[in-house]
Amino acid sequence: MRVLIVGAGIAGSTLAYWLQRAGHELTLLERSHDLRRGGYVIDFWGTGFDVAERMGLVPRLRREGYDLTEVRDVASDGHSVASLDPQRIAAGASGRYVSILRSDLAAAIYDSLDGGVETIFGDTVTRLMEGERSVSVEFDHAAPREFDLVVGADGLHSQVRKLAFGAESNFERDLGIAVAAFDVTGYRPRDELVAVMHAEVGFQAIRVALRDDITMFMLTFRHHGPVPVDDVSAQQELLRTSLADAGWEIPEILRQLPRARTLYLDRASQIRMPTWTSGRVALIGDAAASPSLPAGQGSALAMVEAYVLAAELAATPGDHRRAFDAYERRLTPMIASKQDAAHGLGIVFAPANRRDLLLLRSVGMKLMNIRPLAGLMLGRSLRDQAGLPTWPGR
Repeated sequence: MRVLIVGAGIAGSTLAYWLQRAGHELTLLERSHDLRRGGYVIDFWGTGFDVAERMGLVPRLRREGYDLTEVRDVASDGHSVASLDPQRIAAGASGRYVSILRSDLAAAIYDSLDGGVETIFGDTVTRLMEGERSVSVEFDHAAPREFDLVVGADGLHSQVRKLAFGAESNFERDLGIAVAAFDVTGYRPRDELVAVMHAEVGFQAIRVALRDDITMFMLTFRHHGPVPVDDVSAQQELLRTSLADAGWEIPEILRQLPRARTLYLDRASQIRMPTWTSGRVALIGDAAASPSLPAGQGSALAMVEAYVLAAELAATPGDHRRAFDAYERRLTPMIASKQDAAHGLGIVFAPANRRDLLLLRSVGMKLMNIRPLAGLMLGRSLRDQAGLPTWPGR
């Protein structure tokens, strides 16, 4: 089949890998002019780790990832108030765990295509017209083309979802938290292999020392309403305004904004849809069911969704409808449970009040240092809730 995959991120590239293996004719379309860089460090594990292993990616992910030795919560003056040993989490996940930049994970997946998939950068879809046997697709720049299937893997603000299912406002649930991530070179202080965290009522900041004297910052804060997704100057101003009264290193971190190599800023939102497929169009990743930052494991879920969709298509050649139904049936319960859990986890990223802040410091971090509880609370949070189908023919 001729398949158009819109979005060359984690979900789209994973789907391309598996559909390429199944012998489909693929086109991968990406709105950016190159692979996206920057972003934040993710903890990658669970069933998504299993997909990466089946793709042969784990050795590269371990090389490019970070073996953090501590997550340190600090007060405004910098002294430690709580600490978490990440190895407890790794043990809870049976060692199948790596901390890695989200963009490095995406690049590793894309590179696994080895140039075998037609990729178009700097373009996006503008119209989808579905017929009985194909979908006519119009683009912002390229000439119109026909495809048997179209898959939207184009993120929270999916253009494919808008064209095929309706306005984003019909499906988005804003959790009242915004997240920003950027990195700079030469920042001091620098704590090697330590994620340093500072939380106050309404926000949290994390800094992580990366290779080549780069420091990554992730800022999460209470915010309702739209954020300027594509306007860097407006993004910087929103950060300065929202965190104007924050303590610790925040004033100095904000002064680094003009030096940022990359800057990401968006709402922490969920996408809730009654179905992820319509006719010959399907959605995966954040386009289909963004669990939001508080839920965690969004990257792993994206890989799982891509693998499951590809496996179901391979198992039912020529019958995309059966494959789409099986894809949704297998994954809907797991995705819904992850999304439901996220609503109680905003405290971790932006404590709403003083009580939440004290609870985070006095209870949350301490519990995660108890090995059996770490395994119970984290190691089984994603694994085997859906199960990965065996690849047809194996």
